Amino acid sequence: MALTPSTMLPLGTELPGFNLPRVTGGTVHHDSLDPRPVLLMVICAHCPFVKHVEPELTRLDAELSNRIQIIGLSSNSLITHPQDGPEQLADQARRNGWGFTYLLDEQQNLAKALRAACTPEFYLFARADADSPQTLRYRGQLDGSRPGNNVPLNGQDLRAALDAVLSGAEVKGEQIASVGCNVKWNPGQEPSWFGQAA
Repeated sequence: MALTPSTMLPLGTELPGFNLPRVTGGTVHHDSLDPRPVLLMVICAHCPFVKHVEPELTRLDAELSNRIQIIGLSSNSLITHPQDGPEQLADQARRNGWGFTYLLDEQQNLAKALRAACTPEFYLFARADADSPQTLRYRGQLDGSRPGNNVPLNGQDLRAALDAVLSGAEVKGEQIASVGCNVKWNPGQEPSWFGQAA
C-alpha cells in the first residue's frame, strides 16, 4: 500500500466528458447529468482508506442525494486488482446501502482527466449559472480522519464545500489534499505526472 496524496486538480477545471458503465448495468454519459452540482468520488472496493470512510459516504448519500448528483468512480486496474471488479463494487454498494451512481472506469480515461492519484479522492463541480459548465470548486479530503488516527469521521471539509456551493457562495479556506492508496494503473499506462506531490 503506497500512501499517496491528491495532485489537486486546478480549481475552475471543467467537468471532463465521459461515457462509462454503471457497476450494476447500463451506461452514464456526461450529457445525461442535470444542472445540480456533481460530486465525483474516486473510490474502490478493497482500499482500507475507502473502507474507513464508507459510513460517511452512506450519510452523505442519504442526506444530499436529492440536492446534488453523487457519482462513485472506480478506476483501479482490473488486470492487477480484480477485487475491484464490477461484482465486488456492486456488492460494496449494496452492503452500504448506496443509491448513488457507481461507475467503472476500466480504461482509466476519466481518472487521468481528473489527475486522480489516490482512493478516496473527492471532486465537487458546480455551475455558476444555468448556461455555464460544471467547474471544479473543491478537491481534496473528506475530513482529517484516517484509519487508526482517532480523528472523528464527519466529512467536515467536504461538507463545508458542499454547504458553500449549495448556498451559492464561494468555497472558503484551505483545501487539503486527500491521502490514501494510490490508484492502481493498468501496467505500462501510468500517467507521466503520477507520483508527484500535491
